[in-house]
Amino acid sequence: MAYTVIIPAAGQGKRMNAGENKQFLKLQSVPLIVHTLQLFEKDEACEAMIVVANKDEIMEMKQLFSKHGLSKVAAIVPGGRERQESVYAGLLEIKKAESVVLVHDGARPFVRPEEIQRLVAEVGEAQGAVLATKVTDTIKKGSREQMVTETLAREELWAVQTPQAFSYKLLKKAHDAAKKNGFTGTDDAGLVEHIGGRIRLVPGDEENIKLTTPYDIGIAEMILEKRKEDQL
Repeated sequence: MAYTVIIPAAGQGKRMNAGENKQFLKLQSVPLIVHTLQLFEKDEACEAMIVVANKDEIMEMKQLFSKHGLSKVAAIVPGGRERQESVYAGLLEIKKAESVVLVHDGARPFVRPEEIQRLVAEVGEAQGAVLATKVTDTIKKGSREQMVTETLAREELWAVQTPQAFSYKLLKKAHDAAKKNGFTGTDDAGLVEHIGGRIRLVPGDEENIKLTTPYDIGIAEMILEKRKEDQL
């Protein structure tokens, strides 16, 4: 099934301590954002990519995408103060009301095509789908005083990733409602849940990490090397 992907890439990633937008950090000489976009450039089911960028970095992004032959980038739009506003800005660029829409972190360059296919197959008019992995650590809730208040049932817990996939109508309805009601969700699935939509958990891969801290760069380099070896 064909889809359009919105890629928020406007955040400065302060935890990376890079002194610049982490999207421009290089992994094996290629900027992080380019690694991510190349995944969708190669996927035949991807019709278009909409990148949401810092308004001061749009020209730099355009030059970068042109240099790397990323022809499916249909638009680069300025982001908002929060990720939710940035995704909404990307949604407004989509004109096909029957579209399937993916939302994917610009700093998550290792999702596999088969995972995207499984995800999109679960999308319905009232149901979205998210990639996720089962939690393996014991998770405890704590008080402000850092005292344990509850131990959660690990078998019921999932760590959610991106992409997250929805029909355009469902995601737009969820964002419109959030905007009207002043509701802020931690992810797009949370907005859909808020209006009563269902979310299907699709098992993902632990390699589909989001690069957030300097430690993650070393892991990313190892994943790239491993995948190169797997292709030999």
